[in-house]
Amino acid sequence: MAAPGVYPIERPTRTLSAILARAGGPTIPTDSAEVTVVRGNTRGSIWFEDLYDNPAADIALRGGDRIIVETDSRAFTALGATGTQTLVPFERRSISALEAIAQVGGLSSTTADPTGVFVFRNEPEAIAQRLLGRTDIRGTQRVIYVLDLTRPNGMFFARDFAIRDGDTVYVTEAPFVQFSRVIAALTGTLDSIESATTPGT
Repeated sequence: MAAPGVYPIERPTRTLSAILARAGGPTIPTDSAEVTVVRGNTRGSIWFEDLYDNPAADIALRGGDRIIVETDSRAFTALGATGTQTLVPFERRSISALEAIAQVGGLSSTTADPTGVFVFRNEPEAIAQRLLGRTDIRGTQRVIYVLDLTRPNGMFFARDFAIRDGDTVYVTEAPFVQFSRVIAALTGTLDSIESATTPGT
């Protein structure tokens, strides 16, 4: 906040939005600002921009309430044949698989296989049951989603597939790249053997 501190709850500042305005508003980008109200042992959060779009969320404050405004802490991991391999923070509230790939520099033009974009995710029990059409699944399940960008609707599907906090986006290498590496490894080994067995070397 621009002016953090302790504020009295008065008629003009009795709501969450009013006290945020009184404190000068967030100093971080509003599209990634999350507002949390802590009241005793209870806490609730809302995106800053949603607060003004949803009047019901603009709650009346009570004495002792604490308001925390912080940057979105969610992140995903990018691995494989992408522009970079690292832990990537969310740049906005929702990120599609296509945007996630673009955020890390896109697919490598020389090594990536666009038919093999994988998203690794831990899905809660209820979602896993719906995905598999089963009711005997218990607990969180590890799920792998496969995106093929070469299919007619592949780009649209990747655009509509939402990345979640903790996801791992992995792009496989093209088969010819893997083949080239195997050949290079074998060639290097054979060259070493030949050098070791050639007289006078």
